[in-house]
Amino acid sequence: MDRGDDLQLAFDTADLAAKLALPYFEAGVSVALKDDGTQVTEADRAVERLIRETLSVARPGDALLGEEFGRLGDSERVWVIDPIDGTRFFSGRDPNWRVQLALQVAGSIEIAVVAAPALGRCWWATRGGGAFESSWPRDEAEPQRLEVSSTSSTAGARLAALDDASRARFSAGVVRPPASPLPLVELVRGEIDGFLVERYFLWDHAPWILIVEEAGGRFTDRTGGRAGDQGGGLYSNANLHQELLTALGYSAHP
Repeated sequence: MDRGDDLQLAFDTADLAAKLALPYFEAGVSVALKDDGTQVTEADRAVERLIRETLSVARPGDALLGEEFGRLGDSERVWVIDPIDGTRFFSGRDPNWRVQLALQVAGSIEIAVVAAPALGRCWWATRGGGAFESSWPRDEAEPQRLEVSSTSSTAGARLAALDDASRARFSAGVVRPPASPLPLVELVRGEIDGFLVERYFLWDHAPWILIVEEAGGRFTDRTGGRAGDQGGGLYSNANLHQELLTALGYSAHP
């Protein structure tokens, strides 16, 4: 399957998902709790259904894995779906929610698209093709190539974390920037140097692992690997990564 065709399919599918999600966002939605305690709205489920239907028609042999409806199919090509990442933002009418899609082939993430329709921004990457940011919907303007920072010492490095307990694990001398709704966007823009997030699921991490790597950064999960289904891990620029892993007690392996 041509990678360019897969990327275009991801863009087109995310665009359809955005058009469905925006009216829910603007009208307001109520929130329910799933069995695992996470939040869900009718928009999450409606958007995932649409994404599944679209991908199933375009790629009937591919498997699907989504937050709301689990896995369908056993192909080595798996579309990983987070219909609305940031449900808390979405239900609170905060624009910092995203539609996230990734294509994983034989365990390797090859395509990633993250659209933030209410912000009018999009981030994407292809394996070996770089990472980019543009407006959303995408127009004819040249996309901006993303590149992580070149900071090489933890002294003065700007390191963000998901919560206070994680933030406290960084050594003295680092700069702890204010909490951000989009820390991984800040990382791939080079505005911060690392982000520790030891939580969440494959659909939360899959697109960002590729976008960070293609922007010149690195990701290591909590087992020392690079998988998105191990409960998160450390994202950082390449220069700082090993030093941060050592400080956090991670043992990275290929």
